[in-house]
Amino acid sequence: MKKRIEIKDEYKWKIGDMFSSDEKWEKEFKEVSSDIDAFKTQADRLNISTLYEILSQRDDILRRVDYLYVYAGLRSNEDSTNTLYQAMADRSEGLITLFSSGTAFLEPGILALDEDELKAALNQEPLSLYRHYIEDILRTREHILTRDKEELLANFYEIGNAPSNIYYMLDNADMTFPDITDSKGEKHPLSHGTYITCLENRDRVLRKSAFDTYYNTYFKQKNTLGAIYSASVKKDIAFARVRKYPTALESMLSAGNIPTEVYTNLIATVNKHLPLLHRYAKLRKKMLGLDELHFYDLYTPIVPAVDTSKTYDEAKAEVLKAVSPLGKDYVNTLTSALNNEGWVDIYENEGKRSGAYSWGAYGCHPFVSLNYNNTVDSMFTLAHEMGHAMHSHYTWSNQPFVYGDYTIFVAEVASTVNEALLMEHLLNTTEDDTFRAYLINYFMEQFRGTLFRQTMFAEFDLEAHRIVEEGGALTFDNLSDLYLELNKKYFGDALVYDREIAWEWARIPHFYTAYYVYQYATGYSAAIALSQNILNNNGAQKYLDFLKGGSSKYSIDLLKDAGVDMTSPKPVEDALKVFEGLLDKMEELSK
Repeated sequence: MKKRIEIKDEYKWKIGDMFSSDEKWEKEFKEVSSDIDAFKTQADRLNISTLYEILSQRDDILRRVDYLYVYAGLRSNEDSTNTLYQAMADRSEGLITLFSSGTAFLEPGILALDEDELKAALNQEPLSLYRHYIEDILRTREHILTRDKEELLANFYEIGNAPSNIYYMLDNADMTFPDITDSKGEKHPLSHGTYITCLENRDRVLRKSAFDTYYNTYFKQKNTLGAIYSASVKKDIAFARVRKYPTALESMLSAGNIPTEVYTNLIATVNKHLPLLHRYAKLRKKMLGLDELHFYDLYTPIVPAVDTSKTYDEAKAEVLKAVSPLGKDYVNTLTSALNNEGWVDIYENEGKRSGAYSWGAYGCHPFVSLNYNNTVDSMFTLAHEMGHAMHSHYTWSNQPFVYGDYTIFVAEVASTVNEALLMEHLLNTTEDDTFRAYLINYFMEQFRGTLFRQTMFAEFDLEAHRIVEEGGALTFDNLSDLYLELNKKYFGDALVYDREIAWEWARIPHFYTAYYVYQYATGYSAAIALSQNILNNNGAQKYLDFLKGGSSKYSIDLLKDAGVDMTSPKPVEDALKVFEGLLDKMEELSK
């Protein structure tokens, strides 16, 4: 694997667009720290007439804090072994703690104002800018603490992030994997970036070697991993109870005003349709011609061998064609972003954060991290992450800073719409029947990996928190038992349940952001509906308006405006009908 310095600059993002040097970051860090200290004095002059001025000052400081935090985080993610950037990232988290503590007086202070006078002032300029923001504070009145308690709680921000940070360093900086062996006895390197590629390989010996080696490496850290995740769950519950929420679920969903029924209905709806996944597992076993279907057989294509290699340039071209129904402005912006504008960091290097993500800060362009490996899967990942990036671009370009973000609940919608458009484009343009069958299988795998698997993750998340909320304890062993039983429920009797699959939970970093993963499943369901509207019902403009909405409305309402009601089980039901149709087609092809 190459070191960071060996990667050509043309394949790297341009973080210098945020700060041209670390020295300028340091200078800004000191100035922002001083401004936060000075801002604390505003507590004594907070009233309705000064509220707009104080909120504007707060926003300016927060924007600069976010800039510092993102820059340090991106630099640290380039190479997690670089201790300079590890330290900068750690200091920037300390700055967030300082900011949270220094502004802790705001929400209690707003709640102390006369509510009738405040609501009347919200109808007047310039305070009307903050109408939705302040109304949301009023909505959560009972969960906002007194000033001194809010300040005390803010000082625990870094401690609250400790489990996630410790897991990140263990997983990305300290954990290494032995080489794996193929059917010819040849050795191959194994990493986070190559693991899924190995499972897609047609060499079953290589797949099993990768599967066994990968999870046994995690198993060697079993006690540490169990303790880290247990601490994370306890942190979630403690923070929820301090804010007077009965459960961590209600606390996490309250931030976006998401009814808990959205979460529980998702699990119930998918559970009702698990026989579809059982059918798919049996079909996969049949089409692969296996006596036994193991978990390391779930990723390899079930259609005959087909060339699925895609260079980065080929992938860019396909993605741009796929999103053309969204109009010229979307396509032109995305074209510029992909053509060396500094948005994308393309290839894996030693110490680079695993997986892919989009991140950034208001006032600069988004940044996308890939570990591109010339596969169709990497092409879809490119489409996915650029969907996130374009969501950020449209939000930042159309909303003031106070609404210049979007909630996690809608974050996965834009990314998955791009994937769905790419799939429809490929299915409609390929003339190769074998490749079309491959794409149908790939589409089914997206359903399996996103709608079914992420719902299973959501169920694991819910049950793990329930155990602790009811006075139980979490260990590596009982977490593994729980995860194994969920796999058996979801996949049925077609699979052999290798002991290693019970340990898979330990490699899922999203579990350290509680109640996050369900939004992949809800987002996927919403995205399937939106992509169909874009292609068949002239829904592009409504969708673009959704991208521009940021957090100016609640996420549920933004989606309703775009034509999807996630408080109803209908989007999930409709998405599962699409999966059933694909399953019917593939079963017919297998006869």
